[in-house]
Amino acid sequence: MRPHLEAPTLGNIAQELLFLEEPLKFFMVNAMSYIDYLKTPIGIIEIQASGQGVTQVVFNDSVNTGISTSKITDQCKQELREYFEGKRKQFDLPLDTKGTDFQKSIWDCLHHIPFGCSASYSDLAHQINNPKAVRAVGAANGRNPIAIIVPCHRVIGLNGSLTGYAWGLHRKQWLLKHEAIFISTPTHKD
Repeated sequence: MRPHLEAPTLGNIAQELLFLEEPLKFFMVNAMSYIDYLKTPIGIIEIQASGQGVTQVVFNDSVNTGISTSKITDQCKQELREYFEGKRKQFDLPLDTKGTDFQKSIWDCLHHIPFGCSASYSDLAHQINNPKAVRAVGAANGRNPIAIIVPCHRVIGLNGSLTGYAWGLHRKQWLLKHEAIFISTPTHKD
């Protein structure tokens, strides 16, 4: 004998849809991707965000079509403008970083390097209580997806020299000068 199944009614269907509405809204907000661009003294910056926060701030050679802004991308553009105008030293943006736990721990350390100050890869390795992880720290620093806001440009060589930067040493040098951070003359990639 087959169990008796009720035929779906419009009321039952509406009730089920209401039950699914909140999780669906959550999924849609989190799945949304927003993108905008900002022209700066050192090139065009591409800003990407999810519904949760900024996911990427990278230098780009051009502005692509398909701009889709949000409150987060608008706020990010405003705060970056203020930074380049010398009016902002700290960012107050929600971030939505994607990376390994180790990378995120390094990016968190970068947030603690104040405007106008610098740190070495060795300093960061000591902060995470792993002084032998200098190269891994450098690799995580180089994979930082949120330039300037997560200030990987403030990481310099142990001897105070200018070291590599994913977006070009000329940009790193400009950013350090903008923040009045002194670097020694020799440059090398580390």
